[in-house]
Amino acid sequence: MKIFITADHHFNHKNIIKYCNRPFKTVEEMNEFMIKKWNSKVDKNDIVIHLGDFSFGKKEKIKEIRKRLNGTIILVTGNHDRKIAGDCDFIIVRGNLQIGNLVLSHRPLTKEEIPKNCKNIHGHIHEKDSYYGINVSVDKTNYEPVEITNI
Repeated sequence: MKIFITADHHFNHKNIIKYCNRPFKTVEEMNEFMIKKWNSKVDKNDIVIHLGDFSFGKKEKIKEIRKRLNGTIILVTGNHDRKIAGDCDFIIVRGNLQIGNLVLSHRPLTKEEIPKNCKNIHGHIHEKDSYYGINVSVDKTNYEPVEITNI
């Protein structure tokens, strides 16, 4: 079993292609590409900690995408995850999640918010660089989850 971290897929979000200059012509092309990348790295028994902004759209569309992705998904909810609930087959975390010396959050934390001797791993800022943490948005990680041991 491996543990992966990722953020900001924005499945079903047409405008994210333009906003983040993603190299896709359609939302369907983007979704299929990211599902393929995810499943090429993540096995069924792996864990993926998703740091928010998983998907847009109706709950049924979100469930369809989720069913196609390998692994158990722990979702640290982001600002666009309002429609996602436990019945979408996620383990939901509202707020930050600390594992050892890692503080996992949707948005980057300020220097003052990060506990001493800890690292902040986050998403939210897409292709931008992080000041005090590590940005694992798909726009920075070739649209695929990153194994936690590689961070």
